[in-house]
Amino acid sequence: MIDFSHPSLGSSNAMLADYMEGMLKPLAALSVVFMAVSLSRFQNLGIEKDMLYSVCRGFIQLSVVGFVLGFIFRQTNDIWILVAYLFMVCVAGHTAGQRAKHVPKGKYIAGISILSGTSVTMSLLLLLKVFPFTPRYVIPVAGMMVGNAMTSTGVTMKRLRDDVKMQKDQVETALALGANPKQATILQVKRALVIGLTPVLDSAKTVGLISLPGAMTGMIMGGASPLEAIQLQIVVMNMTIGASTASCMMSTFLCWPNFFTYAYQLETKVFDAE
Repeated sequence: MIDFSHPSLGSSNAMLADYMEGMLKPLAALSVVFMAVSLSRFQNLGIEKDMLYSVCRGFIQLSVVGFVLGFIFRQTNDIWILVAYLFMVCVAGHTAGQRAKHVPKGKYIAGISILSGTSVTMSLLLLLKVFPFTPRYVIPVAGMMVGNAMTSTGVTMKRLRDDVKMQKDQVETALALGANPKQATILQVKRALVIGLTPVLDSAKTVGLISLPGAMTGMIMGGASPLEAIQLQIVVMNMTIGASTASCMMSTFLCWPNFFTYAYQLETKVFDAE
């Protein structure tokens, strides 16, 4: 079981005091944002407002999340772990569904797919005692899995729909010859899965060579030894591949009923939308 030291959680007032004191460095780091805004203004890019909005929104979101996690970490009821996990899945499903906006019920399909892939992966990790079932471990790990599964699932669903649309004649010919939807779209499904999972696999191939991943960097900066950080990052890499693959495959299975009619014909309205 992976373990690493961490400071104990104090009271809410102590957390607030520490937060205010610790904000000095993040505020100092705003200087690089102002540099980016100045460069954007110099080049007339017109994205200065977007930069400032993104920074302000990120600041608010992270601050709220910090206090929420502090509250959850102090609770003894495991239900809060599930609440946090389901909230992340809902947001991820909504975001992935927006990417695949032309897929009918895309947000529901993405949500169910991400829930299925990440829950199975997390269950295996817990059964193998890689992580203990505590908020401090499960919530960050689930967040990493859900985030990667969200990106891969959204890309897979969008690519599958676009490929079937572009190769509509080929799919309809296969259906006319007696193929079922799975057989008629097997090539499109494989291509969509490969494209959706490529970023995750490329990241695993280059991990530690181009940049140090977030989990590993956080542990090293927190005082852990590089070997401990590497152990955690290997677990993160493996669970990301597993969760993303399971989520993407589930999404393709759930897309089929929405792409075809009960008579095994392409659903015209799905592929006429631009």
